[in-house]
Amino acid sequence: MTGDDDFTPRLGRIRSAPPRQEGRYLGQVLKGTAKAGGRALGRHSGFTGARIGRGAGVGRVLGSRDKYAAFRARRVIVKTRIIKLQGKLNSAKVHLRYLERDGVTREGRAGELYDAEHDRADGKAFLERSADDRHQFRFIVSPDDGAEYDDLKGFTRRLMARMEADLGTKLDWVAVDHHNTGHPHSHILVRGKCLSLGPAEGRSPGNETGRDLVIARDYIRHGMRERASEIVTLDLGPRTDRDIETALRAEIEQERFTSLDRRLQREADKHGVVRSGLDKDAFRQALHAGRLQKLRRLGLAAEIAPGHWQISDDLEPVLRRMGARGDIIKTIHAELTRQGRERAPADYAIYDPADPSSARLIGRVTARGLADEEHDRHYLVVDGIDGRTHYVDIGHHDDAFPDGSVVAITPKPVGARAVDRTVAKIAAAHGGRYSIDIHLRHDSGASRGFAEAHVRRLEAMRRQGGLVERVPDGSWAIAPDHVERAAEFERQRARLAPVAIETLSALPLERPVASDGATWLDRELVAREPAAVCDSGFGREVRQALIRRQQWLVEQDLARREADQIVYRANLLSVLRRREVNRAGNALARELGLEYCEARSGEQIEGLYRRPIDLASGRYALIEKSREFTLVPWRPALERGLGQEVSGLMRGEGISWTIGRQRRGPEIS
Repeated sequence: MTGDDDFTPRLGRIRSAPPRQEGRYLGQVLKGTAKAGGRALGRHSGFTGARIGRGAGVGRVLGSRDKYAAFRARRVIVKTRIIKLQGKLNSAKVHLRYLERDGVTREGRAGELYDAEHDRADGKAFLERSADDRHQFRFIVSPDDGAEYDDLKGFTRRLMARMEADLGTKLDWVAVDHHNTGHPHSHILVRGKCLSLGPAEGRSPGNETGRDLVIARDYIRHGMRERASEIVTLDLGPRTDRDIETALRAEIEQERFTSLDRRLQREADKHGVVRSGLDKDAFRQALHAGRLQKLRRLGLAAEIAPGHWQISDDLEPVLRRMGARGDIIKTIHAELTRQGRERAPADYAIYDPADPSSARLIGRVTARGLADEEHDRHYLVVDGIDGRTHYVDIGHHDDAFPDGSVVAITPKPVGARAVDRTVAKIAAAHGGRYSIDIHLRHDSGASRGFAEAHVRRLEAMRRQGGLVERVPDGSWAIAPDHVERAAEFERQRARLAPVAIETLSALPLERPVASDGATWLDRELVAREPAAVCDSGFGREVRQALIRRQQWLVEQDLARREADQIVYRANLLSVLRRREVNRAGNALARELGLEYCEARSGEQIEGLYRRPIDLASGRYALIEKSREFTLVPWRPALERGLGQEVSGLMRGEGISWTIGRQRRGPEIS
């Protein structure tokens, strides 16, 4: 048996732990063969795993088609994501709910699921069928000429039928068509299970219903896109010479990475020098000359001699960043235009949490959208108190931020925490091992709950790619570079959610001005170092709101004027907070038919967590007993205990929660 994909497995000791971040055995094989690269055997390429799964042969053939013939084909962009489910359908439910949101059809209505046979599919039934699936495929199929179709359903169904023929199995899928962007596109969700198997890819016929569906990388990379392109080209005809020339001319002045730049890179020598004027085709020669002049103006190319151009080494990443920035500016402009609040582009800003100079951003949420549909990354458009409109990539955030709410945004810290240094210190003193008992013996003053918090941190690191190892006796093997691994863990988390978002007020700006609660305006008024507020845009509105709030506090005898200054009551925030919570509690008592009991510092709070309550002072949790209830400060992690028994100890204005009936459980501070 010979071939490019030959390899010899070398098995390790049973139950031995895999090397750090190498994962399962197949991953180790792929990594090892990729390192070898076949070079020791005199080959140019080694085993990549691209042919593993269904459709490998078809994908390889489609990917090697004549590029000149493909040049006239209609272009289709296909984005693929494989989601691990393992019986956990929460993310799938959230994604499906997002796909069916309002405003995605041509008429501005909610999206509708459909499948191979029905124009209205049952999303709940699809998720129930997926309950035991190991994974799920998510495809975004976007034809460049999608606007030419009155309805994308027929196109999607034909594409999925071709995929079934290529893969040799029936597919269980649902789809939603979106027309809310410049390019209409289809979101397709495919179960990670085979429904039936025919004689394809050299396999014998048989029934393999229920087997995990594995699609070859070559088919995902090339095959699906080529099949979609075939269908669109057949429907609309190949691109004409005029279509091609118009598209290429438009690329000359674009501030993004284009096909002209890709060709310049191919024609450059090893020193990055391109010679112009060599193309016999006058049209292509004019295209390249025009593009080189544009790159020169952008500082990405220079004519070092007549007809010889030096292109920048970072040409592609710089142009891709410029393209992304252009898309962001268009997004901000479109959102503000939709709201009738057009502003000059100079007032737009992109919040970059990786920039060390990025400060705390306070502003009003004006829009929320999906920055990257493939990876479920969201963005906020925020009117800042600095007078500018900011675009903020918030990554994976499931929290709701209603339009008009006021938020504070800060970069996520990416360094190791004190808890990580404590674990490393204790493990270093105990042979590289850590456990709750070891911690308590090492530090007699530590509580068991404090040590359990360290274990929860280690468990999170273990789930995030095996950064730490738990040994059979329940203790943890801590590596000498544990602090560095913890910092890497934080960097990984920051890539998923790069910013921390605090909701200062879920209410529009006008509401807190005359509220009897402790509003974010009050916190700014009494702060030792209040945030700088610009006298333009939302900043001007905040300035005016602060003045009106000062006047209201004076009228309520919570502040007084002395000369040209305002002196606030010492316990202003506590008085306001207590006043509002008691008022809200008494109103809820009439609604619920229960007695309201005020929570006091040092008191043990126990009962059922019913729901959150939004007040000007912040969000509170309604905790219900048999005949009474109370309102206490809410924490995000409390939502997992909705409808459950919770208990906690009031500590000043905060509370430490324990979810469930157990004596000792995970505390949420």
